[in-house]
Amino acid sequence: MDTWVIVLIVVVVVALLAVLALTMAKRNRINGARKREQARDHLREAELRATQAEKEQAAAEEQAARARRERAEVEERTRLAEQEAQERASRAGEHASAAEQLRAKAEKLAPGLADQHGRHADGRAPHAADDRTQTYQQATDPDQSAGGATRR
Repeated sequence: MDTWVIVLIVVVVVALLAVLALTMAKRNRINGARKREQARDHLREAELRATQAEKEQAAAEEQAARARRERAEVEERTRLAEQEAQERASRAGEHASAAEQLRAKAEKLAPGLADQHGRHADGRAPHAADDRTQTYQQATDPDQSAGGATRR
């Protein structure tokens, strides 16, 4: 083979290698640019999601605080209602005790009067709307019948 053919083959191979190297470098630059653009997109999305996560976290904390506050208010109202109920029960006990003491005094002063006056035959205390009240109303208003009002 002639020398110039060998030189020509070597030059063509070197040129092909140079073109191949330039093509590979360009492809690497394009791939690098594409990867950088993808990385930027990922960073933007990560920032958006981080902001959204912070908003959701703040809303969750606010909702939890509101629930704790409402629970505390309910517990306070319950505590106050129980305290008021205990106070009323205490007052009721005091009234019942005083009533019993007065009945005992009345029994000492006039034995048997308390059974006739202050209690029903079954032992329960009288109420404002018991039979005596109804009898009194009927006795004072003879036009009013026991069955209700009638049209005249």
